[in-house]
Amino acid sequence: MLLERFQANLKALPVPPGRALVAVSGGPDSVVLLDLLVHSRDLVGLELIVAHVDHGIQPDTAMVAEQVRWLAASYDLPFETAQLALGAAAGETLARARRYAWLEATRARTGAAVIFTAHHADDQIETVLMRVLAGSGPAGLAGMEPVRGSLIRPLLPFQRGEILRYLSEAGLDAWLDPANADSRHLRSWVRTELLPPLRRRLPEVDSKIQRLSSHAARDRRAWDAVLDALPNLDVRTERGEISVAASSLADYDSALTQAVIVALARRVGCQLGPARTSRVFSLLARGLSGNRVPLGELWAAELAFGRLRIYSEDPEPAPQPWSIEGSPGRGAWGQWRFRWERATAPRLQDRSGMSAWFTLDPLTVRAWSPGERLKPLGGSGRRLVVRCFQEVRVPRSHRAKWPVLTQREDVMWIPGVCRSDARLPSEGSEALRVDAEYA
Repeated sequence: MLLERFQANLKALPVPPGRALVAVSGGPDSVVLLDLLVHSRDLVGLELIVAHVDHGIQPDTAMVAEQVRWLAASYDLPFETAQLALGAAAGETLARARRYAWLEATRARTGAAVIFTAHHADDQIETVLMRVLAGSGPAGLAGMEPVRGSLIRPLLPFQRGEILRYLSEAGLDAWLDPANADSRHLRSWVRTELLPPLRRRLPEVDSKIQRLSSHAARDRRAWDAVLDALPNLDVRTERGEISVAASSLADYDSALTQAVIVALARRVGCQLGPARTSRVFSLLARGLSGNRVPLGELWAAELAFGRLRIYSEDPEPAPQPWSIEGSPGRGAWGQWRFRWERATAPRLQDRSGMSAWFTLDPLTVRAWSPGERLKPLGGSGRRLVVRCFQEVRVPRSHRAKWPVLTQREDVMWIPGVCRSDARLPSEGSEALRVDAEYA
């Protein structure tokens, strides 16, 4: 029985208890995943949240979003959705990047630990075959992992046929995306036109592709271990990015350096082929801090303050400004969280701290603009905001989504970077304390 096998697999995965997003497109796979998780949530202590992305590519996607909303309500589950309005011309790459960016932002905003997706064994076979056709390196042939960062794929051991049987036997309704049968899309062509004749001619082709994937996955795990064993590499992984000491890579043979670059990128979900690996290698060779190269699918590499960074660029625009007024209160600006309350002003403030005290005038949280300046606390003269970022070694790619707090349009504070010395509340006076946190 699929439910029992699913539950056994779920318990074997490193699933933390607590809130979890379930990505539900409305298609058969994700509808079945949601039902299986609802019937399994008590086993691992899950609080499920249904998350649906309306890409705005197909004409009836608004209707599908309502169906998913109704489905979430039928399970008495909270529902999160986004309308991306990408348009009919949008490609798979953009849609996937925007979808996962929104899911990750929603996970952070809701306090969920993980995101469940409905990829299954047939998806894995298609993925590996597509990578073979694209000339992927050995690591790419490992395909999708059951767990990658905050993503968990509990259906990966199960085949499409048994998922569809469960859908029918459980009396569940699902939306059939017409793009899945449109052979203009590479994955749909592989699924509908390439694999069927292969299976007729080579009945064991699925198991052989799975064996290839297993061999490649073993090799990939070995390279992951190598990253942590190499001396002085100083690997640091944060959400959506990885960085290493650039100087240590300069000591390696070029072939080893490129292999390490591929393994680093793979650890954060970025698949690099030979051409893009060469771009990163050239970036290292030039050695110019602040330079970056694109790596496709919103990935990029940057050399910043002696470190090589590989990161995923956020395709969403900067959040809209909003005001801090009244006390106490809470608010969010992108990945940043703010709390504020009235408090007694201290004698001294930390110039680069994550807490600051202000006069009781309203504050605005917004994006900074090129050319803006402030006079740093304890410093002399007015300094460009970008120069403040440079002084505390904030990489260029992090700065676009870094907020500033202003009073009367003057920049008062760059959280964690620089406090202005303008309009400081006097010691012991009633002030507005603001605490910032990057979630």
